[in-house]
Amino acid sequence: MSTERTDRPLAGHVAVVTGGSRGAGRGIALELGAAGATVYVTGRSTRARPATQYARLQSLANLPIIPGTIDDTADEVTRLGGRGIAARCDHTDDAQVTALFQRVRSEQGRLDLLVNNAWGGHEVFSGVFDAPFWERPLDEWDAMMDRGVRNHLLASRAAAPLLIARGAGLIVTTTFWDRGHFLKGNLVYDLAKAAMTRLAGGMAQDLRPHGVASVAVSPGWMRTEFVLAGHHTDEAHWQSRPELAGTESPRYVGRAVAALAADPRVMDRTGQVLRAGDLAAEYGFTDVDGRRIPPFEMQNP
Repeated sequence: MSTERTDRPLAGHVAVVTGGSRGAGRGIALELGAAGATVYVTGRSTRARPATQYARLQSLANLPIIPGTIDDTADEVTRLGGRGIAARCDHTDDAQVTALFQRVRSEQGRLDLLVNNAWGGHEVFSGVFDAPFWERPLDEWDAMMDRGVRNHLLASRAAAPLLIARGAGLIVTTTFWDRGHFLKGNLVYDLAKAAMTRLAGGMAQDLRPHGVASVAVSPGWMRTEFVLAGHHTDEAHWQSRPELAGTESPRYVGRAVAALAADPRVMDRTGQVLRAGDLAAEYGFTDVDGRRIPPFEMQNP
């Protein structure tokens, strides 16, 4: 009896997921793989060259090593039914980004989906979540804007000609959004995420005449590797931590992105900011544990 799956709505599709070693990027890459896509998993962390840029966070979370590599993610993409390709790329380097998309063009002849997820903010994480702007370090600006927002623009510039050539496709920019409310206590983070949201909307205007969609997608509070380490638990035991009851796995936003990529009417959504919880209700998917987590909302907007 054949065990081949027939529910592969993204079979034949080619995706690039930036920042795919861990967190949202990993969750998105895995779900695209489960839907049958070929996924280029990009980032700086490889088995041969593990991440070294998260010293502050590593110390705060008491992590001996930073978990996750693009190789691990790519292997899991393949195991789930897609084709995972690890492609090391420093997304702050213009030449490396250009070379990445030239490689995709050469090897695949097409691109269907770019997921902008590479993010420098974790490199300067201090453990302080709530402080007025005059007390926050200025290196947050470089990490979140130059190694966050700029990363997304740079990858989108390189990907756009491949998408336009097909007259179809999608750019997804991961962001944080709660209906325009300010995130109190971290002004630069709030600015960076608002800029990413605006970037997705602005790109949609330029891409619309070419049949290419651009949206921003906001997950809720994810149980990333760093969140789990900060709460001294892991994915197998997080339910013993009551404070994590409202969290979602990174694969929840992955299922949101996979649903959008498979939607033949995705152009109807171009320019929008979409929350993973809302998309779960609309498309009918759940998280890996069967729950449908509502959209994240700040307690004191």
